[in-house]
Amino acid sequence: MEFDPTRPKWTQIAEVIRQRIASGEYPVNHLISETQLEQEFGVARGTVRKVKTALRDEGLIITTPGLGSFVAAKSPKA
Repeated sequence: MEFDPTRPKWTQIAEVIRQRIASGEYPVNHLISETQLEQEFGVARGTVRKVKTALRDEGLIITTPGLGSFVAAKSPKA
């Protein structure tokens, strides 16, 4: 992925993950691996954590301590 230098990398990665969730590429309960995202996008763990925080705040993923972060079930509004 080529990043737009005028926007934070974490916002651009979050957009990609949102699209993958919306398209079904990442189905409900799909593990969102920090290590995998770091490698795929070539970014630091702190950047990946900002992505996960944003997606968690939007209700798109849930994090279970000791297990990881997973795609959340769609809300009735979706």
